[in-house]
Amino acid sequence: MAEENIIFVGKKPTMNYVLAVVTQFNSNNLDKITIKARGKAISKAVDIAEITRHKFIQTAKYDKINLETEVLQGEHGESNVSSIEITLKRQ
Repeated sequence: MAEENIIFVGKKPTMNYVLAVVTQFNSNNLDKITIKARGKAISKAVDIAEITRHKFIQTAKYDKINLETEVLQGEHGESNVSSIEITLKRQ
């Protein structure tokens, strides 16, 4: 999957990411977009997918949802961080 198909969720407001997803679908004529998030941003990723589907692109459906635990090296050793990948597909 090309890098342009992936939206990484961080600290920006939710609607910034929704706009990014809608823009990717429309301007690049893509049929699949993946929203990726870790840790506390997971709930925001779910919100982004739901807002996109219900308010902007009603033809979008969930294609795949992957849940994982990533082991990250930090200042205090290793820590487990949950991550999610939500793939939306336009019908």
